[in-house]
Amino acid sequence: MGTTVADYLRGLGPGLRPELPETTAGTLRLDAREDGRTEHWLLTIADQHVEVSRSAEDADLVVRADRSVFDEMATGHVHVSAALLRNDLTVQGDIRLLNLLRRIFPGPPGARHPRTVAREVMEGRTGVGGWGAPR
Repeated sequence: MGTTVADYLRGLGPGLRPELPETTAGTLRLDAREDGRTEHWLLTIADQHVEVSRSAEDADLVVRADRSVFDEMATGHVHVSAALLRNDLTVQGDIRLLNLLRRIFPGPPGARHPRTVAREVMEGRTGVGGWGAPR
């Protein structure tokens, strides 16, 4: 099996996370259910830093899902918003903070930033022509 949510969260370093907004702060608790028990992870976000701890204390936003859903999010195979729309996860609290969770978890494997793709197109390094048309 690939990366689990536990592995991913343990691997989040204490450094600056520029993908997070500078002015947004809050706490998110992830409740991962598996085999009749729940594992709790508390993410405290402030000043583009994320502190991860194992705690069931109250949070501004609580996100609940089966552990397998969180594991898929940790590998980038499931997008937070898609999981919410499919009812694979539920949220309680300040839903505006859900966007932070989307930014903390990785994107799909092999995904590239649109600016990088555009730069490559302009330099003629991809098989895509102008306006996204195949060459």
